[in-house]
Amino acid sequence: MPKKGNRKRLKFKAGDVCSESVTVADFANADPAVVKSGRVKKAVANAIEKEVKLLCGLEASQGAVEEVLSSAVSVRADAMGSSDDPEDDEGESETKVARKKKNKRKKESSESSDGEDYPVDIWLVLSSYIRPEDVCRFALICRNAWTVTCTAAFWTRLYRRHYRIEVDLPFRLQPDSIDRMRCLRACVIRSLFHLYEPFILRASKIPALPEATPTTLLNSKCFLFWVKKVSGTRPEALWEFNFKFKKQRHFKNGCAKSLQLPKQYEDVHMNPDSDCCVLQVTTLNYIFIPVVMGLTLTLFTINVSTDMRHHRVRLMFQDSPLQRGKKRGDQGGTQVVLDPVHSVKLMDWWHPLYPSLPYT
Repeated sequence: MPKKGNRKRLKFKAGDVCSESVTVADFANADPAVVKSGRVKKAVANAIEKEVKLLCGLEASQGAVEEVLSSAVSVRADAMGSSDDPEDDEGESETKVARKKKNKRKKESSESSDGEDYPVDIWLVLSSYIRPEDVCRFALICRNAWTVTCTAAFWTRLYRRHYRIEVDLPFRLQPDSIDRMRCLRACVIRSLFHLYEPFILRASKIPALPEATPTTLLNSKCFLFWVKKVSGTRPEALWEFNFKFKKQRHFKNGCAKSLQLPKQYEDVHMNPDSDCCVLQVTTLNYIFIPVVMGLTLTLFTINVSTDMRHHRVRLMFQDSPLQRGKKRGDQGGTQVVLDPVHSVKLMDWWHPLYPSLPYT
C-alpha cells in the first residue's frame, strides 16, 4: 500500500482561481491524486464563491450560494470518493453498506408489521371453502391458518363435504369410524383418493410398470413381507410379492425444523405409515425367496426378462444402509430375483390399494 507521503499535491492559491485564469490546460495537467480524491480545498472554494458573487451580483444571497457550493462539492466527493486514504474509503464504504442494511431491515420490519391479525375462528370459517389440493397453500398463509389445519374440525368438515354414499369405502374410512380422533388426518386423506375425482385420476394414472426404476427405496428397511395368490385376466393364477419398506429420514444438522403441533391434536396427525411404502411385484408363477425382513435395500433394478416378453426384478439387501459416497458391493448381501414379472407397483400410504392395518 503506497504511503501518504509519496503522493504529490498541487498547491493552489486563492488568487490564482478566477474565471480568467482557469483554463483547459489546468484541468488536463492536474495532479491525478487531486482529481481522484475529488476534494476542493477551502481556499479554492472561497475563491470560486467570491468570483461567482462578483459575476452574478449575489452578494446578498450568501447562504444560498454556500448551500449550492456545499451540495455540489458533497455530490462530487461522494461520486469520486471523499477520502485520500484507501483505508478510510473502505471504512466509509463499510459504514454505508451497514447503514443501508439497517435501513432495509427497518423497512422490512415496518412492512411486516402492517396488516391485520385475524383470529383462528375466521380462518376456520374460510377453511370450509378450501379444495383438498389447496390445503398446503392455505396452511402457508400464516400461523393461525396452519393451526386450523391441525384441528379435528377441519379434517372432519373436509371429509363430510366430499363424502358420497354410493362409493364403497373400506371399513376404517366409513363415516362411523371417521369420528375417531386417532389417525383422523391420514384416514381423511385416504378417503379422498376414493371420493375426490382429481385424486382418483391421479392414482389411476400410475402405470403398472414404472418408466424408470424408482430410486426412493434405496437405503429403506424392509420390515414386512408377504405373498398372496391372486386371480387376474389370465387363466393361470398370479402371485403377489409384497415388500413393505420404511424410508429413512435425512435431516440437516441432525434435526428437523418444523412447527410444533398442538398437544390436543397430536392424535389427529398420528400416522404410523407416514414414511412407509409397499413394493408389489406380481409374477406369473411362485418363486421361492429368502427372508429379507429387517434388511436394508441397497439395489433395485427392473430389466427385460430373458424371454424378451416380460420383465425381471432384482433386489439386493444388506445388513446396514449404504454409506453416502461409497460404492455398492454385491458380495455379502441377500439377492432376490423375480422373473418373469407381470407388473410392478410402488404404493405410498395414501394409495387406494395400499394395504392398511385396522388402526390406520
